[in-house]
Amino acid sequence: MQKTYLITGATSDVGTALIRRIARAGDIVIAQGAGDLEKLQSLQDTLPCKLFLFDVNLTDEAALDGFIQTVQAQFGAITHFVHFPALRMVNTKFKKFDEARFLLDMNVQVLSAVRICKAFLPQMAKNKYGRVLFMLTSYIIGIPPKNATAYIVAKNALKGLAQSLATEYAPAKVTVNCVAPYMMETKFLADTPDLVVQASAAQNPMGRNARVEDVVPAIDFLLSDEAGFITGAVLPITGGAAY
Repeated sequence: MQKTYLITGATSDVGTALIRRIARAGDIVIAQGAGDLEKLQSLQDTLPCKLFLFDVNLTDEAALDGFIQTVQAQFGAITHFVHFPALRMVNTKFKKFDEARFLLDMNVQVLSAVRICKAFLPQMAKNKYGRVLFMLTSYIIGIPPKNATAYIVAKNALKGLAQSLATEYAPAKVTVNCVAPYMMETKFLADTPDLVVQASAAQNPMGRNARVEDVVPAIDFLLSDEAGFITGAVLPITGGAAY
């Protein structure tokens, strides 16, 4: 069976690593980035799959609609949708909550996911096959950390979307799952103070933060045919720090 993956936020460290892992001859990977596709251009001639790159601002309603229409016209139904995009988390007290930035992040993380799922999940259901996966965070498990309100609210909204879709589409054999990694040392932490990153590593039972190579295999499994009876799950990838 040929598989067609739509990966948003594909230029992230996790997105790039996932593309390398899932690349199989005959499959199609549609990768969305926003002004940073050069990170993926070198992969186009090296992978066994067909990799198509799209530069799309997910906060632009017209651009997102155009992207969805292009994918539908060029590729038809997709089999897998993986959603990674998010604004970088900013550690700040609630009294300095930035409403404009929060709304922008909700557009990037949640509303874009809603619109893409609305466009493609009905066809997955008709085909009786589909895999959807969202990136969450271990911050939504148990007691959340301080100074991360905007990020935590957005991730909880994404979790609610995933679990609602999981319930609705389970009879059609479409699964919707999430991974919730511990703090992961990627470029996403560019705006996080080093002391915060170091403290997070020290507090983890395994004495370190998560790595891309800890997270991508779990994503690959949840996207696989073998995971067909798993849906609505939030998989902690935390080194024992949260579960």
